[in-house]
This record gives sequence, C-alpha cells and structure tokens, in this order.
Amino acid sequence: MQGVIAAFHELASAVHAVEDLKKERYPEITVYTPTPHHEFDEVLARPESHVRRWTLIGGVLGCTFGYWIWIWITRYWPLVVGGKAIVALVPFTIFGFEVMVLVGSLATVIGMFANSRIPRLTQTVGYDARFSAGHFGVWVETPPDRAEAAADLLRRHGATEVRHER
Repeated sequence: MQGVIAAFHELASAVHAVEDLKKERYPEITVYTPTPHHEFDEVLARPESHVRRWTLIGGVLGCTFGYWIWIWITRYWPLVVGGKAIVALVPFTIFGFEVMVLVGSLATVIGMFANSRIPRLTQTVGYDARFSAGHFGVWVETPPDRAEAAADLLRRHGATEVRHER
C-alpha cells in the first residue's frame, strides 16, 4: 500500500484538503485526529455502521431463546398449580428480556470487532504519534504516478509535513 501522509496544525485546513482530495477522486483517504470531529464525518461521507444489525439479530435471537428455554423447561418438567396453564408467556417476559439484553450486547461487541477488523494484524500505515497530541493527519492511498499531485494538493492546503509512505 503506497500513499502520502500529511500533518496539519489547523482543523479547517485538513478538512479543506480532504474535500479537494475527494473531488480529485482519490480512492482511500484516512484521517487521524486527536479527538472526534464531525467535520470529517460530513466530508468523508462514510456509510453507516452495520453494527446495529448485529445488535438487532442478537437481540431477536436472545429473546427467542429466552422464551424457548422456559417453555421447554415447563413442558419437560410441568408443575401444575391450581389448574393454571403450564406455559404462561407473561412471567417468561422478564427472562426473555434479560437474555435479549445479554445476547444483544454480546452480539454488538462481536459486530464491533468484526466490522473494525480488530485485531489488526498488519501495521497501520501513516500513523504518527503527533496525531494523538493535537495535529491532524491525512493519509491518501494513491498509485505512485499520482503521489506527487496528492502531495502538492496537501501542501497547498497548509500541511506542515508531507511524506511518501509504503
């Protein structure tokens, strides 16, 4: 993976650089910031996360399992009290809800790890310790023939340092 990494002091400069990189149709842009900034979310226009689907599927499966296990237990070991129905769904709702929350939260964690590809077995290209201490970093994956054009664009927007990485 080859590309260009640039360090910026100012948030606005980095945002404008990313906007121009998107206009020039660079395929992969990664932004490093010390704190979350919604300006980059708007500029990069990333698709919404799929983690919520993991949560929904885990919650539905957990609720289904929570009801099923109690229905199975009461049918396997029936305890008839006063002629009441053996399977009563209202008392099982508490257990169904608790298992829904448990399995849904575990599915959320699994989905988060799966979608963010954690653990990452390869080293992150372009990261610099300054990007955690106040600078903004912009990594642009680019073929070698467009690398110099990307570096010039980043310099025009006020990058303090621009370097080519592999």
